[in-house]
Amino acid sequence: MREGVGRVARVMGLDLGTRRIGVAMSDELGLTARGVCVVDRGGARRDLDRLRALARQYEAGRVVVGLPLGLSGEAGRAARDATAFAGRIGAALGLPVEMWDERLSTVAAERAMLEADLSRARRRKAIDAVAAAYMLQGYLDRVRGRPAQ
Repeated sequence: MREGVGRVARVMGLDLGTRRIGVAMSDELGLTARGVCVVDRGGARRDLDRLRALARQYEAGRVVVGLPLGLSGEAGRAARDATAFAGRIGAALGLPVEMWDERLSTVAAERAMLEADLSRARRRKAIDAVAAAYMLQGYLDRVRGRPAQ
């Protein structure tokens, strides 16, 4: 995760959906992830432009894209679509892209938001960014050698 001398780049985590993309970002040390926003899908070019702007804004040096595998681990159509779009993200942003198993990240995010007693409207607005943060935190923990939570 170290990019250049004396500089650590953040890791951007993306939870790709058909209508929205949840975006999370790591801190500069790559220890913690937090949801930063949700991008409403508007076509590949628009989506890539928005992700490029966010990568620049947060000084991302790597992108982790959630891989929506089935519960048995099989890669269905959604996983193939995510992998194809991840290739386009890497080319558009000029950054390394990794795929990361996102199974149950949305379920965990929903559960955490229910425990926080957020209203249904607030949960609906934030769920994708929170799911991206859960997925990214799992990646950061694994990379740093800590067991995933």
